[in-house]
Amino acid sequence: MTDWLLALVPQYGLWLLAATTFCSCLALPFPASILMLTAGGFVAAGDLDLIPTFAAAALGGIAGDQLGFWAGRLIGVPLLARLRQDPMRDKLLGRAVTMLQSKGVLAVFLSRWLFSPLGPWVNVITGSTGYGWHRFSLASVAGEAVWAGLYVGMGYSFGGNISAASDMLGSGLGMLAGGAVVVVLGMWLRNAVKTQPD
Repeated sequence: MTDWLLALVPQYGLWLLAATTFCSCLALPFPASILMLTAGGFVAAGDLDLIPTFAAAALGGIAGDQLGFWAGRLIGVPLLARLRQDPMRDKLLGRAVTMLQSKGVLAVFLSRWLFSPLGPWVNVITGSTGYGWHRFSLASVAGEAVWAGLYVGMGYSFGGNISAASDMLGSGLGMLAGGAVVVVLGMWLRNAVKTQPD
């Protein structure tokens, strides 16, 4: 499917790019990252313009995020209400909602580009827990701009050498994700030690 989609880029360009990032943000198996790298290569070759290419990638992702959020708001609320009938689950979900309210902007932002496989699920969860749409949208727009900028920019910088750009991005994002996990675990460990009785 990837080769078939890549062959359509010169013909359908921006519409295909927007549709692919849209579907990717709904957890559908579309190779959005590869397509953005390829589109960046077409920009470097002069076949596509940089700003419209970036905008198509980002706007497709933002639209997908919005659909996921509103699906969570409409469908996830009854499911959450059913889950909260159990006192233990209600307590856990209450803590999750509280954490989302305090650190949700960062979670939404990072799940757009650094932890992107989590993005579609974060969309649904934020919608179903009553998280504020304005806060979600701001974090979504910022995160999708970073995602589109990274991938289209790397495709442009590497002049269409998708393999080299993908390897470079994969290594860089892997190091960032690993560092983020270490920081989060360190903070969790520090809090756990503070709450231990002497």
